Order: sequence, then C-alpha cells, then structure tokens
Amino acid sequence: MKSNYCTLFNSNYLSRGLAMYQSLKWYSPDFHLYIFAFDDVAYHILNRLQLPHVTVISLKEFEDDELLEVKKTRTQTEYCWTCTPSIILYSIKKYNLDICTYVDADLYFYADPTVLFDEMNGNSILLTEHHYTPRYNTVSSNGRYCVQFMTFKNDSVGMSALQWWRERCNEWCYQRWEDGKFGDQKYLDDWTERYQKVTILKNLGGGVAPWNVQQYKFMKENDLLMFEEAGSGRKWKVIFYHFHSLKFTRESYTWMNIKLFHRKIM
Repeated sequence: MKSNYCTLFNSNYLSRGLAMYQSLKWYSPDFHLYIFAFDDVAYHILNRLQLPHVTVISLKEFEDDELLEVKKTRTQTEYCWTCTPSIILYSIKKYNLDICTYVDADLYFYADPTVLFDEMNGNSILLTEHHYTPRYNTVSSNGRYCVQFMTFKNDSVGMSALQWWRERCNEWCYQRWEDGKFGDQKYLDDWTERYQKVTILKNLGGGVAPWNVQQYKFMKENDLLMFEEAGSGRKWKVIFYHFHSLKFTRESYTWMNIKLFHRKIM
C-alpha cells in the first residue's frame, strides 16, 4: 500500500528537505510526498526539479484567511510550527488520503519507515517520543512527544485530533514556554487521555536524535545501520535520524549556491 507523507520547508531548509526526500526514495518502495514550499525560491526550484513521487504546494495554494491573519503575529519558525497540523489536514482533504504521515524536513531515513506503521494495529494516530537521555531531558518544557514523525488516519479520531490541534496552534504557538505550552509540541502531551486509538511508537529506530543518541552503541550488520540500547542490550535497526540543529559551516556559501541555482533554472 502506498505511504503518504507531507512536510514543509523554505529555501533555508531546501538541502535538508531534498536529502530527506532522497533517503525516502531509496528505502520506501511505494510512497508519495506532499511538499509545502514556504517561500518562492523553494517553490520554483522544487517545481523545476520535477521530483518523482512528489507534489509541490505553494503558500498561495495552501494559506487560508485564518492562517494569513495568524502569520502577522509569528516569527518564521513559529509560523512553520503553527502550520504543521494545517498541512496534514490540507493533504488529507485536498487529495482524499486515507492516511498521511507528517515528517520533519531534517529527518534522514536509513531503512524503510513503513515498518513503523505496523504498530498502529488499527489505531488512528501514531506519535513518537523524544526518549531523552537523562541529562538532556526537557519533557517538562518541550513535551513528551516530538513533532517529527506523526501519522493520522482519515477517520473521526484522526480528523478530530488534527482539527483540535490546528485550532490550538492558531490560538497560540510561540517559541517559548508559557502556561504549560511550548510551540506545537506540548499540546500532544495528553493525547493518550484525550483521544482513543493513539499508538505510541515502541520501535526506538524511529526517532534516533541528538537528545537520545548517547544511550546507544552503533554498529553495521549486513549493511544495515544498527544500535544497541544501553541497559537492555536490545538491538534496533535505525529507521531515521533526526538531524536537529544541523548547520552548514559555510552557510553563506550554501545560500549563495541555492540563489545561483534558482537564477539558472528560472
């Protein structure tokens, strides 16, 4: 069965988004990725690339009056966070999808992610935990769950949760901790009580990241990237790594190349 994914990024994250897409293309046998281009440079480059298994959506197509009003009050980062539930809702409704998975643009896949969906077992929502290393544990401020890889079914539970999350993010979504909220993530903390049919991913390979990698010992087995969990000794296959806060050491050079490429293809 085809797996449907959606993501959002602007030209600052274009290289990461393209790397995520390429890794998905290598490992996922049948997928479609809906990319929401959050500036004109990203939109024009993505359109000219004509990537297989990709639909590119511009801000002009996607933004409604409510989002445009909210946009005036948010930074660029905060607006991206605000729009996360809206792009999932848009993808499901516009393209009549039975199920859709949101993926952060800075994920990189090392194996087929469809194995993660097996854990849903008929449920409507799939969430991933941060699995913090103790010294990096910020559950109280940043939340238990990570908005990095989230799946929603087009059913009453999935759509109700998405609509509720969109309304909350439109009301308040800022890059600060305030009254038990932080960005779009803290809203998810009570979803196992708020909604039925919620799966919390148990496969540790879905969500290796800078805040938990210290707990794992990595190795290669039969050309697969594996890791062993400290304490339990259990081995897992790395499904994806979250390259959070990845920065280029020559950022201006990278940006210049993107701008030159944009001019070349226009």
